[in-house]
Amino acid sequence: MLNILITNDDGIHAKGLRTLIEIARPFGNITVVAPNDPMSGMGHAITVNRPLRLTLLKEEVSYREYVCSGTPVDCVKMGLKIALENQKIDLLISGINHGSNASSNVIYSGTMGAAIEGSMEGVKSVGFSLLDYHHDADFLQSADFIRKIIADIIETPIPKGISLNVNIPKAKKEDIKGIKVCTQANAYWEEDYIARKDPWNGDYYWLTGEFIAKDVAHNSDIHALEENYISIVPIQYDLTALSVIEKLNHLNL
Repeated sequence: MLNILITNDDGIHAKGLRTLIEIARPFGNITVVAPNDPMSGMGHAITVNRPLRLTLLKEEVSYREYVCSGTPVDCVKMGLKIALENQKIDLLISGINHGSNASSNVIYSGTMGAAIEGSMEGVKSVGFSLLDYHHDADFLQSADFIRKIIADIIETPIPKGISLNVNIPKAKKEDIKGIKVCTQANAYWEEDYIARKDPWNGDYYWLTGEFIAKDVAHNSDIHALEENYISIVPIQYDLTALSVIEKLNHLNL
């Protein structure tokens, strides 16, 4: 039986997490460590200025479930070090996220922050996201695809330090055309803030913006999703821009 750690960024009660647990349980011994509250947009944040709590909620044969007071990355760290007591983990699964983590969204994503943390710890890691922000999104439409991807990942050698960013279009099962391994599309958020007044005449602001797809290549994740394919982008935590090193060699002293 495989040892599998599951987490997310939408919180312990999120429908996407509950669906993922049911999909993953037949694959092995499941340990769930998820945030107590929604943690979308936390990226790779960790908690350093307050104590953390890890509470066991449920324990059954081959299944344990914890809630953590920290971020998704805190959940991974505490899951590996405390809940699992540093025992060997075969797979880390994060999600299923409510909303897209394609393209540059991966930078802000708590879902993928958790998956990247797993890869940094040498664990085979994958994050799943569905392009549906509704709290009652239908995750079951993609369940068979997620099940197949998990099974394939288990059997596929993946280099250490690499995690997989899986995004699923909002579509009925019969309309999903298949799965494509992609590059990350060149896109970004053009952001602004809406200014408002609170009851005491103080200023406050809501972040808003428009997602701009600058260069959607045919092999990119956004293009695949627009064509109703599930996209898989292999990502790494080494952020070195290798193509620029030679151009900067003159700075060496």
